[in-house]
Amino acid sequence: MEGEKKSSAISDVGAWAMNVVSSVGIIMANKQLISANGYDFSFATTLTGFHFAVTALVGLVSSTTGYSASKHVPLWELLWFSIVANMSITGMNLSLMLNSVGFYQISKLSMIPVVCMMEWILHNKHYSREVKMSVVVVVIGVGVCTVTDVKVNAKGFLCACIAVVSTSLQQITIGSLQKKYSIGSFELLSKTAPIQALSLLVFGPFIDYYLTGKFISNYKMSSGATLFILLSCSLAVFCNVSQYLCIGRFSATSFQVLGHMKTVCVLTLGWLLFDSELTFKNIMGMIIAVIGMVIYSWAVEIEKQSNTKIAHHAKNSLTEEELRLLKEGVENTPVKDTELGEFKG
Repeated sequence: MEGEKKSSAISDVGAWAMNVVSSVGIIMANKQLISANGYDFSFATTLTGFHFAVTALVGLVSSTTGYSASKHVPLWELLWFSIVANMSITGMNLSLMLNSVGFYQISKLSMIPVVCMMEWILHNKHYSREVKMSVVVVVIGVGVCTVTDVKVNAKGFLCACIAVVSTSLQQITIGSLQKKYSIGSFELLSKTAPIQALSLLVFGPFIDYYLTGKFISNYKMSSGATLFILLSCSLAVFCNVSQYLCIGRFSATSFQVLGHMKTVCVLTLGWLLFDSELTFKNIMGMIIAVIGMVIYSWAVEIEKQSNTKIAHHAKNSLTEEELRLLKEGVENTPVKDTELGEFKG
């Protein structure tokens, strides 16, 4: 039993580590690929289509070679999930374009309370006071180190709302589908990736044209840009797989809270690798955010232990009640019925 717990803890840490490393890696690769100082490949939505196309290809190879088993998930659920996921991607890109970076960061931070609220509405999930407090600390910390100028307009606000709701719903749906159909994270990703890849590659270039005023067909591809696109797609496979793994193992809320460790890593690596400015405000915000994440991890563990004790106590009480009723039944039952009862046992 102890060995199983240790193995599970190692797997949990491995899933988080994979997600943080691959997410930070893909942000760094995309920064070089998309920025004007890099290769100026400013087609973020189409690039996401490439990511899912490579992920779908990996899933197909895995399924063909028998590495992963295929389980049935209704097509309408896969389509619904893909629509929500693509709305999330498009909404985030539009939000970033129409709003200031400060408001974009606020909208990303609002996903934590939105996920909590949606889990409460959809799954009647409740949170302890400690978990709520830790979430507030994380939001304050990340807000301090990322939010600068805050400008918003009606169209940008609408896109931000769509992005936040669809992203929150997407992450909750990942966990729900895995539990509902007893399907593994990679198997579910293999089923949704082809649909997302096809739709993003068809509509992505038009969305990117609306965002940037440039068509991908006019872009002059270089060997360096091709190399970084391949690197970005490779990291995306690990990023997508680890996202599904983490949400399947934990919850959408935990994924959002601990996922802000990526924000801290990106700011730190930006300072180390790209000579980005790191102010005292940034450092203080990161420290507060990390403290909040530690408190959150502790609060979730306490909540888990408390729930286990309650479940164990309820189980024992039920057993005692059943024994009492059984004893009373035996004492008050005629001999013939008792013998039949013994025969049944």
